[in-house]
Amino acid sequence: MKSTAKITAIGHYLPQRVLSNEDLEKMMDTSDEWIVQRTGMKERHIAGEEEFSSDLAIKAIENLIHQYDKTVENVDLIIVATTTADYAFPSVACRIQHYFDIKETGAFDLNATCAGFTYGLHLANSLITSGLHKKILVVASETLSKVTNYEDRSTAVLFGDGAAAFLVEYSEENPSFISVHMGTRGEGGIHLYRKTFADKIDGASLDPSGKMVQNGREVYKWATRTVPKGMETLLEKGEMTKQDLDWFIPHSANLRMIESICEKVDFPVEKTLTSVEKCGNTSSVSIPLAIGLGVQEGKVKKGDHMLLYGFGGGLTHLGLLIQWGI
Repeated sequence: MKSTAKITAIGHYLPQRVLSNEDLEKMMDTSDEWIVQRTGMKERHIAGEEEFSSDLAIKAIENLIHQYDKTVENVDLIIVATTTADYAFPSVACRIQHYFDIKETGAFDLNATCAGFTYGLHLANSLITSGLHKKILVVASETLSKVTNYEDRSTAVLFGDGAAAFLVEYSEENPSFISVHMGTRGEGGIHLYRKTFADKIDGASLDPSGKMVQNGREVYKWATRTVPKGMETLLEKGEMTKQDLDWFIPHSANLRMIESICEKVDFPVEKTLTSVEKCGNTSSVSIPLAIGLGVQEGKVKKGDHMLLYGFGGGLTHLGLLIQWGI
């Protein structure tokens, strides 16, 4: 079915506090050289003690409204991708509805971890193209610093906080969405998790701290095998080649991982947009944040073809081929 959904505005927000590699050197046994060599990260933004995912999300939406002179009063659905909601419930989406006083709208959070934003965009496209909705806010917001174990050097250097928002509206002319590809490998759930109620996954005991736990080696192997195949499938579905792409925007998990993926598909790393260097791994936020920064820097142009690819805990992944129409 041909899409009738168009991305019409974007916004993002980063907390004011910056945690640099030099700051981490004072907190643990690490170094700027060690971190950059393994991840490409230089710094990340950290939410305040009384700053939560809904606060970041609201500021990202306000940025969207201000930049593109948009209104959100008639939004008929709010989708928020997050793994770090303020509360178990009510949802971040409901807090957004309350803040902007949107009278008639649905609102829910979804958890597809680092693939959350591409899942949200796919849902928005599907619901608008089906004729059920006309104007949807897709938001990603994470406060990962609140669930990061700063005594574990392997994960403490990785994660940052932030939020981003896209407005997706009905448009028969120049829709944004071309093709989609998704998949799941649930047996790999043990490799990236954060415990709440259950003590075990498939018989394996879990770390009881409630902080994020990652087997970086296994996640790296899975992602560098899975994403290149998914990219090929996306391009086939969209009847395009990698030469047609202006930008590849993968989840900014780790710059070395992105370089490996580009090498496997013979795609120039210079044509990637990332947010990892200055923002760290922001999970669901990393893709829209990279696009927002690319627009801000004048790199992204109207008509550009982009391949977005989210992947992470679950293990789950979803890629989208889109044409930029703003």
